[in-house]
Amino acid sequence: MSTTTPPLPDVLDAGLLSPVRAGTPAEAATSDGAWLQALLDAEAALVRAQASLGNVPVEAAEAITALARADALDLREIAVLGRGAANPVVALVQAFTALVAAKAPDAADYVHRGSTSQDIFDTALMLVAGRTLDLLVADLEGIAECLGSLAGEHARTLMAGRTLALHAVPTTFGLKAAGWLAAVCEAAGRLRRVRAEGLVVQLGGAAGTLAGYVEYEKLHRGAREETVAEGYAARLTDRFAAETGLSAPVLPWHSHRAPIAALAAELALTTGVLGKIAVDVQSLARTETAEVAEPAAAGRGVSSAMPQKRNPALATLIRSAALQVPAYASVLTHTMLSEDERSAGAWHAEWQPLRECLRLAGGAAHTARELVAGLEVSPARMRANLDLTGGLIVSERLAAVLAPVLGKAAAKEVMSRASREATASGLSLAEVLSKEDAIAGRFDARELRRLLDPAGYTGAAEELTERALRRYEDRPRGAGA
Repeated sequence: MSTTTPPLPDVLDAGLLSPVRAGTPAEAATSDGAWLQALLDAEAALVRAQASLGNVPVEAAEAITALARADALDLREIAVLGRGAANPVVALVQAFTALVAAKAPDAADYVHRGSTSQDIFDTALMLVAGRTLDLLVADLEGIAECLGSLAGEHARTLMAGRTLALHAVPTTFGLKAAGWLAAVCEAAGRLRRVRAEGLVVQLGGAAGTLAGYVEYEKLHRGAREETVAEGYAARLTDRFAAETGLSAPVLPWHSHRAPIAALAAELALTTGVLGKIAVDVQSLARTETAEVAEPAAAGRGVSSAMPQKRNPALATLIRSAALQVPAYASVLTHTMLSEDERSAGAWHAEWQPLRECLRLAGGAAHTARELVAGLEVSPARMRANLDLTGGLIVSERLAAVLAPVLGKAAAKEVMSRASREATASGLSLAEVLSKEDAIAGRFDARELRRLLDPAGYTGAAEELTERALRRYEDRPRGAGA
């Protein structure tokens, strides 16, 4: 028997082990090709910023921008050559400069002028993040719209509230959906704020002083006095930010990595919010519960062995992402401990974890949008499950009603004893209470039925649902989902 390994596909990462993001917009936005394009976009934006301040010919900036296309370079070659410098920018600059020299020779000297690898890489990272967040927030908005509809439609749909996996007191499915809605709205609003304010360009030069940029400005002006370049660093940073659509930082942040850690933290929070929806759907979709079901689709939820199964595949994918992103985000918190003016390893350790945070969060949001858009809700099954315990789910209400009559401790003892008897005998709580000496003569059968009706003990569920819906409807447009 031959043990020769057959030829393997040359695709390095097709999402085989990460189906939650496979084929989603977030995957495309964070691919190696998208990252390479972002690096080129950063290079082009930098030279345009320099041209706008007069020390690079406009024609050179235009030529460099026109040639800044990822499909014109060998992505794999740049990746492999990146091992030499421990980052891909050096190889990129060499390959891109050669391309510009061949197509627009007069512009080649202006590629990467005065810059450093981290300026370009960090700015590209923020571009990739911004483009992915735009997709993510759009999906969160779609999720919120679906959840608003579910909350409104089921504002009075009774179901069992469960604590520690067991029946607690009655609630409504509308309130559950409203809870999901409020959390999604908050997560979307936080991501919007990060997108608007927290994604910043990097511009510091070799060690955070912008010395290279300033020196080229001085040479261009033919100046020998330091004062000639005064304020140039701030002007260049502001122009660079404007060219990229990102924000301008107060200072370079080569070894001050709070922007990365903050972004990762928000992505972890967002996937946690989506993961909460997923685990609720999984719990409510159990065979013996069957209160909700995922939307059906060809091939979805199938088992390789059990033909009868319709597994909650969408919720499973979302939950898988929500379990991973916090771990990746923790790496990005650790990399805040960056030594000196550029770290030897901590900076480099950020790239893959951050990409995983972005594409897992984006994949989870895209998947959750599909989940909630087609979620099947069974009010009849919710009511049947609510009635499983024969009224025990509202025993808290009876204890409260009896407290003024019997005293709080005595009322609780009566209801605890009656609940144990109902559970042991299989009788309904009403039947047991009708024979309880402490209650006989105080409530007739009709009054007991009223007190034991779960519909009368949902507290402020409907009011809370309406409050969440009003908050959603009244939100500032464009400020969150």
